[in-house]
Amino acid sequence: MELTRRDAAAALAAIGATGGVALGVRRTADRRGGGPGGEQADPAWDGEGLPGDEAVRTAMTAVAEAVYPGAVSGVDAFVGAFLDGRLDGSPHCEGIRAAVAEVESAARSWYDAPVADLPPADRDELLRELGADTAEEDPDGTTAERVRYYVVNELLLALYSSPTGGELVGIENPQGHAGGAESYQRGPR
Repeated sequence: MELTRRDAAAALAAIGATGGVALGVRRTADRRGGGPGGEQADPAWDGEGLPGDEAVRTAMTAVAEAVYPGAVSGVDAFVGAFLDGRLDGSPHCEGIRAAVAEVESAARSWYDAPVADLPPADRDELLRELGADTAEEDPDGTTAERVRYYVVNELLLALYSSPTGGELVGIENPQGHAGGAESYQRGPR
């Protein structure tokens, strides 16, 4: 199943994010040579401070490739478009950046490579070693709990809030995705 930017916009709408507007504004600003506020694109993360937008997109896409079912494609564009609506300078955005920095730090320390350079099996193992596979999600908790909340759950929320991701688990009409009364009068496909 092919994930699209439209799926990302639907997922943002379903979770109540103002990402649809942010997506359009960011795309327009990017075409003019800068991000929101006119600043240039952030360089790749060097391990210091919090990662910029591109470093977050790269790491989150790499993690998505490890946690998403093999039946989906188009992960790069989908995750990038979803993050356009989430990397908005909010406290949640800063939580995402900090959790991604922790994942990247662990990858570089334990595997001597950024998470995006690891094979998918090693990315999965990295998340397990961090404890993100069994941790409860908590934005203020341990590293494992923050990674679970801001990285793994964020990606799963994006996937399963989208129409295409919803179909994977038998949710024909995810919350926030228009379908009308007709879709409720017939059974699932």
